[in-house]
Amino acid sequence: MQFNQHMREELDLILKFPLESMMQGLKVHQDADPVLVAAANRLFEKGIIDQKDGGYLTDLGLDLAEHAQTLQSALSA
Repeated sequence: MQFNQHMREELDLILKFPLESMMQGLKVHQDADPVLVAAANRLFEKGIIDQKDGGYLTDLGLDLAEHAQTLQSALSA
């Protein structure tokens, strides 16, 4: 199975979350790129972030972000 466009957009957004501290999150403003706003909404609906407009990663989101960074590092090498 390949990543579809929505998955790539969601993965790109997950990679934007800082992992240095659980006290840091993201805010996706409603006037941001509609693709980014839609990706944030989908991540919220999947329980990966705690707010429709970003917020913080959930436990699932943190796990996915760590895996995404590992994958990104491995493929960038």
